[in-house]
Amino acid sequence: MHRSLLAGLIPLLTLWPGATAAAQQMPENGRPAPAFSATDSHGRTRSLAEFRGQWVVLEWWNRECPYVVKHYRSGNMQRLQRDYTGRGVVWLTIVSSAPGKQGYVTPEQANQTVAEQTAVPTAVLLDPTGVVGHLYGARNTPQMYVINPQGVVLYGGAIDDRPSARLADIEGAHNYLSAALDEAMAGRAVTTPRTEPYGCTVKY
Repeated sequence: MHRSLLAGLIPLLTLWPGATAAAQQMPENGRPAPAFSATDSHGRTRSLAEFRGQWVVLEWWNRECPYVVKHYRSGNMQRLQRDYTGRGVVWLTIVSSAPGKQGYVTPEQANQTVAEQTAVPTAVLLDPTGVVGHLYGARNTPQMYVINPQGVVLYGGAIDDRPSARLADIEGAHNYLSAALDEAMAGRAVTTPRTEPYGCTVKY
C-alpha cells in the first residue's frame, strides 16, 4: 500500500465508530454479568447483586435520541416494561450520558420523563461517569441485555431488527429482546444471543 494512501486512511480509521467501540467490549454471553452499583433517580443505591435470583433487563436510555424516542412514542418500550415486570422481571433503565451531553438528566428530570412517558422500569440508574456503561460496552441507545437469575448474560445487543428511527418500523419488527426473554424464561436456549446494537452513540 502506498504511504500516502495509508496516511489518508489513518484519520478515517480513527473516526470510524467501531474503532472506539472495539475498546468497549460487550460482556461475553454465558459468562457472569459484570457487577455494578449505581444511584437511582430516587437517590437509592442499587446493585446488580441486589437482584440475584431474578431475571434482569438492562436498557441504555437517552430521552433525546430519535431511536429511543421511536420506542417510547409508539409505546413499544412501555409495553415491554409492563409485560415483563408483570412477570417478575427486573427492568433497569440506565443513563450513561455525561453532564452537559445529550441525554444527561438530573434525578428530577429522569422521574419527570418517566412519568410523562408512563414508563414502568424497576429503576432508572444514573451513570454520569460512564462506569456502568463502559463495563457493559454500551455504545448505543437503546442497547439491551438479558441476565438470568444466576447472574449470567444471555443476550446483548439491539432491541429489534429494524435499525431506524421511524415509528412505522415498530410493526413487523423482530424483537430480539422479547424473543430472548421468552425463550430463556421457558428454559430454552436463546436462538439469537448477540446482535449488533443500533441507535445514538452513548454520550460519555
